[in-house]
Amino acid sequence: MARTIAMDIITPERVVFSDEVEMVIVPALDGLLGVLPGHAPLITGIKIGVVKVKKDGEEFLVSTSGGIMEVHPDQIKMVVETAELPHEIDVERARRAKQRAEERLRNKTAKIDEARARAALERAIARLKAAGKLGE
Repeated sequence: MARTIAMDIITPERVVFSDEVEMVIVPALDGLLGVLPGHAPLITGIKIGVVKVKKDGEEFLVSTSGGIMEVHPDQIKMVVETAELPHEIDVERARRAKQRAEERLRNKTAKIDEARARAALERAIARLKAAGKLGE
């Protein structure tokens, strides 16, 4: 059996995931960060993106938005604004959000908040990636 590390993904509303995992790859502020059991302690910021989780030899993705991650040799705690497991994602809603954000960015006017539109686009893309539906 592979070595594991306890992992919790928590939002203000709920615990999205809590289990033992073999590996995690997280979109940290300075780039992708891989965490294995026994990792050195650290705290880092998390960007909007997709967290790759390896559990029982299988990988799955979790869509997350900004937050923080605390790592200890035997535990990972992620506290994020939002997080969705693949089966929880409303793919059509994410596609519509992506289209709206792309349209806003294409048709720039003084009235749009460009940073907000870019963040909406990043969230929609992360949700579609986690659901395995980007590019369909």
